[in-house]
Amino acid sequence: MPKMKTNRSAAKRFVSNGAGKFKRRRQNLRHILTKKSAKRKRRLGQSTMVDASNLNAVRRLLPYG
Repeated sequence: MPKMKTNRSAAKRFVSNGAGKFKRRRQNLRHILTKKSAKRKRRLGQSTMVDASNLNAVRRLLPYG
């Protein structure tokens, strides 16, 4: 059986940890930042984990991650 291909766009967006979960960046920190509070922008700058409901979809894109 041939090797499965990794989705390269997903590989740039997600990083796996030892528990098999994936770290991701938060959205909404690219533009229209003037109306967002400093507290909200600080929180958006921190990374977070992929939600359990989306975990299988990310695993499908990153078979060796």
